[in-house]
Amino acid sequence: MKIKAKVKKDITKVKMLIKHPMETGRRKDEGGNVIPALYITQVSASYRGQRVFHAEVGQAVSKDPYIAFSFKGGLPGEKITITWLDISGATATGEAAIK
Repeated sequence: MKIKAKVKKDITKVKMLIKHPMETGRRKDEGGNVIPALYITQVSASYRGQRVFHAEVGQAVSKDPYIAFSFKGGLPGEKITITWLDISGATATGEAAIK
């Protein structure tokens, strides 16, 4: 997961690129077998232990999703934490320093 966060005039803009196959469960492989569904269902971000962003996502989101959001506050050098969860129960967390 790649995360960039930058504050300007008390607004922190966060951009993230999440590496994930985001399979819908409707595609078939070369052998004609259905590729099982595997996609992210939730993405959350926290700053200083408080949730500043949450999204419920699903099958319609493309492979390796790019997500961006803004929140009020944030100080340079402090960390923003991003966590995602997929339908298999897998999760990943990443951090980035705010610039």
